[in-house]
Amino acid sequence: MPRPDSRSRILAAATPMFARHGLNGVSVRSLASAAGVNLSMISYHFGGKEGLYAEILKEQFEGFRYIDDIADRDLPPLEKCEQYIRGTIRRYRKNPYLLRYYVSELTNPTPCFRTIVRPAVQGVLRVLRKTIEQGMSRNRLRKTLNPADGALALAGMINFYFLVAPAAGVSWMIVPGATRSWWSISWTS
Repeated sequence: MPRPDSRSRILAAATPMFARHGLNGVSVRSLASAAGVNLSMISYHFGGKEGLYAEILKEQFEGFRYIDDIADRDLPPLEKCEQYIRGTIRRYRKNPYLLRYYVSELTNPTPCFRTIVRPAVQGVLRVLRKTIEQGMSRNRLRKTLNPADGALALAGMINFYFLVAPAAGVSWMIVPGATRSWWSISWTS
């Protein structure tokens, strides 16, 4: 089996390191050592540690693009909300380090917050707000709702679940074909 190229090895080593320690908690030397590459390869491929971090954030937040697909679908508003929840679950399954990056950038933003994180979050909130407005106009949701607050609440609840679930000992899985429940929760010891 061929050995992955140096760029791929750097990304594979740096993703969990930055997730655990943040941008400022990881040295270029430790990144190069973990990837098994010469120190100069980080600058060659990414322009430096900050460029590497930005590339990883782009990969992690790429998973937010599904929200635009939801917005374009001709679905009732509550189905769009369900699609958002299902997409969020898939996003966290595919990117197990995403939540760490998300929380880190929200609490201790780097320059990447403005260019990568904020646009992704704003896109989600925009689609959810429009979906709630659509639900209100179709008499599917109360007219007294504040769409911006509703979008924040929905996004906050589903993301908070993934933040707290490990501490609570909760595991989750999508139930294929479920009609009344979006997911099942089982408590683990």
